[in-house]
Amino acid sequence: MDGLFDIGPDGQKVLQTAADQPLAARLRPRSFAEYAGQRHILGEGKLLRRAVEADRFSSIILCGPPGTGKTTLAELIAGVTNCAFIRLSGVTSNVADVRKAVASALALRQTSGRKTILFVDEIHRFNKAQQDSLLPDVENGNVRLIGATTHNVQFYVTGALLSRSLVFQLRSLSEEEIIFLIDRALSDERGFAHLPVRMDQDAKEFLAVASEGDGRCALNALELAVLTTPVNGERVIPITRRSVEESIQKKIAVYGDDGHYDSASAFIKSMRGSDPDAAIYYLAKMLEAGEDPRFIARRLMIFSSEDIGNADPRALPLTTAAMQAVDFVGMPEAQLILAQAVTFCATAPKSNASCIAISSATEDVKNNRVAPIPSHLRDPHSGLGKQEGNSVGYQYSHNFKDGLADQSYLTVPKEYYLPKDSGYEIKLKELMAFRKKRLAAMRATQGGNA
Repeated sequence: MDGLFDIGPDGQKVLQTAADQPLAARLRPRSFAEYAGQRHILGEGKLLRRAVEADRFSSIILCGPPGTGKTTLAELIAGVTNCAFIRLSGVTSNVADVRKAVASALALRQTSGRKTILFVDEIHRFNKAQQDSLLPDVENGNVRLIGATTHNVQFYVTGALLSRSLVFQLRSLSEEEIIFLIDRALSDERGFAHLPVRMDQDAKEFLAVASEGDGRCALNALELAVLTTPVNGERVIPITRRSVEESIQKKIAVYGDDGHYDSASAFIKSMRGSDPDAAIYYLAKMLEAGEDPRFIARRLMIFSSEDIGNADPRALPLTTAAMQAVDFVGMPEAQLILAQAVTFCATAPKSNASCIAISSATEDVKNNRVAPIPSHLRDPHSGLGKQEGNSVGYQYSHNFKDGLADQSYLTVPKEYYLPKDSGYEIKLKELMAFRKKRLAAMRATQGGNA
């Protein structure tokens, strides 16, 4: 594509030749018709398609998983709008590189009137100062910025840059879209149209599943399979499922930073919703992606108190034991321990009454006047406790029937812990109601000092 180049370490333009490029780079689409996926933003009449075809945009941020076509889309936009294309890396580039790129864009604009797209890959790697350095030239129209990131833009891109940009979320490619890429690679002159490749349908379908929506992964595996498979007696290169399996080696679970948080969220919510099958699936996904099993065990411990609580008091000691066992045993056997703890937590009765209680009490402590401790509950040995009458009138609960003494424990009566009709909390609720009724009867017949 005319006008495409990178900025090298010395700040000079580096043109990329087809011979240097892997299959995924050689097959970058030349039109929207050749682009795989992202119909939700590139379909007829969709916002990004309209903005590009009308040539009316100043800054675009593309976010999404690896291999979904962010760089490819940026280059396609440059081709459709006849813009020069300068590529920087958020990992290796700095403000000086940005200044050189802007100077190059201004010079081109003055000599030919042609605009320049400044593409910053992994823009989340730019710190706040580096991102802010882009703002004046974006606002003045000196460059048209396209940033790409696999991270959540709300966390990693500055608000000032986001407010000046159109933000688009790219999605993982479907299996049909991956097969579209494979077929194009086999028939396109930039791919393997010149080679006698014969690929089995089940090989295509396996690759479409195993690449997990990552188009680059699929094309890299296909290229390796084609280039390492010898011509057979029929003078063709036979690409079978086995050759593809060997090329991709292992099905990779899409993860990354957002995948970590999204998977953990789905894992917790599945247990909260009492779905052990979904919870086990997300456990398997996290472990397969290389998640630290100790992180999962810690989440289980938190879950046992936050979502199960006293509905099944066994949950906390069980998950604590699981944490210790996971740390002692290690992978891969630790997955058996985690699976037991996960299925227990998912099927256990649920209650967040304890969680609500501490949250409500904390809000009172933070926002209202702190209630003084009743004098009969204070420590008689602290400060001037004896002179002030601390602990006088305190009634030792074990000296009374059912352990109930008619005395107050808060100067301002409040109710925080409200057991639910779930699991063991049903019994706790009955016990608390019994005690309340008993105390009311005591006060009615004897009076109380509360």
